[in-house]
Amino acid sequence: MTRRRLFIALRSIPIGWVSLGLIIYLLEHPLLRWIGPVIGAQWIATATLGLDCASLAATGWVVARLGRPNPMLGMLVFAATLTVWDLSFMVGINAPWLLRLVVHTLSGDSSYLSSLVSTAASQILLFGCLLGGGMLSRDPVKPVSIVADS
Repeated sequence: MTRRRLFIALRSIPIGWVSLGLIIYLLEHPLLRWIGPVIGAQWIATATLGLDCASLAATGWVVARLGRPNPMLGMLVFAATLTVWDLSFMVGINAPWLLRLVVHTLSGDSSYLSSLVSTAASQILLFGCLLGGGMLSRDPVKPVSIVADS
């Protein structure tokens, strides 16, 4: 790995954490507090998941946009840092809990299976939003045309 690629990868970590923190604490949490009484208690979890997806997509866009010329390397390095801790106080990502559910389910306790499926689906959705936001930051590709450029 060249020094430039290593610098881009390491630079994406603080950029991602700062942008995620700002988006979560300045936009998502105040918006959820404001809209919570309007939507009712039964929709809070759904609204939280939707806002978490939007926040992660915006963070992915920022990380990839500032991680030029190799945005996906920066995205993957930042995404890897999200899997280390329980971030449920901030955003719905909790990879250590998912790992515990996998271990309990594979050890033969089938009562964990439904929780494993729902947790895995939400984690895939959240990481997909992060990577999708990073993909949105790419430069648009000129479409193929049958008309010659003049």
